[in-house]
Amino acid sequence: MAGEKTTTGQQIPGYQIISKLGAGAMAVVFKAKQVSLDRIVAVKILPKKLSESSEYVKMFYKEGKAAAKLNHPNIVQAYDVGEAHGYHYFVMEYVEGHTLFDELDAGKVFTEKDALEVIIQIARALEHSHAQGFVHRDVKPKNIMITTAAQAKLADMGLARATSDAEAAQQEAGKAYGTPYYISPEQIRGEVDIDFRADIYSLGATLYHLVTGRPPFEGDTPAAVMHQHLKSPLIPPDHINTKLTAGLGEVVEVMMAKDRIRRYASTSDLLLDLESIQKGEPPLQARKQIDSELLTELAETGEPADDQARIEERASRLRIIAVILAAALTVSVAVNIILLLR
Repeated sequence: MAGEKTTTGQQIPGYQIISKLGAGAMAVVFKAKQVSLDRIVAVKILPKKLSESSEYVKMFYKEGKAAAKLNHPNIVQAYDVGEAHGYHYFVMEYVEGHTLFDELDAGKVFTEKDALEVIIQIARALEHSHAQGFVHRDVKPKNIMITTAAQAKLADMGLARATSDAEAAQQEAGKAYGTPYYISPEQIRGEVDIDFRADIYSLGATLYHLVTGRPPFEGDTPAAVMHQHLKSPLIPPDHINTKLTAGLGEVVEVMMAKDRIRRYASTSDLLLDLESIQKGEPPLQARKQIDSELLTELAETGEPADDQARIEERASRLRIIAVILAAALTVSVAVNIILLLR
């Protein structure tokens, strides 16, 4: 839509275009003034060439309708959607600020404290969205806005889908909707029943990127990256950035479990753990999940079914040994530093 700024503004009654904010593959976004209410808004406009495709138009309106059903301080609010003189438009809250991607692109690595402040807000937004029956399906740094008041807002419901929309699910079967660096394994496989756990995975990948300065998996091509999401073991974030707590590593491990059954059972459970480690407390929900997996693995090695108490005791001992080893490593590092400083 290059060069169409003036004509576009004239084509949408009630709005005065001020400036172009950005452009993507499916739309151009403008800063505008809504004349009737004398307020600044953002207007997303579908280019004319895409307006000829009924599929693109349908997705465009689906985004507007999905966003309109969500009312949360950490979600960019939808105001209006419509068509005028051949232009399909979607009017939303104007957010003065920048995206998380802008900060990562500038080389910033977030502290655990700063990352949690952002991720907890977005987890609350997702909790609201999931409660309303919507899965975002494209949680990533580019879709998280940070206002000038440091408030995080989830944007772009372009891939959002109601979990009850069986028709849309069948139409999208076998297609990998999402962004390669943050996409869940089940989205890559094009599974039909995508649910809230896909968003938890993508939020985990985003958290990983914030605190390590790099995505959880990298590759020369999108296909190579997605293959790693499916097959490659995750290097814990606290192994890359040793300033991170083990608790954060455990939370990310559960968020990004390749088998969604091993992820958090709800977005609310995830929030409990995020808020716990923010307060310096252990992530109990993640540890229950990790212990459950350990018990399963021990049982699969041939432990008799009637000796469950012994299995649980063994799992407990293994966790204690892991804590002792971590403490010993910390002490060893501290001693070496002291010796070097002498």
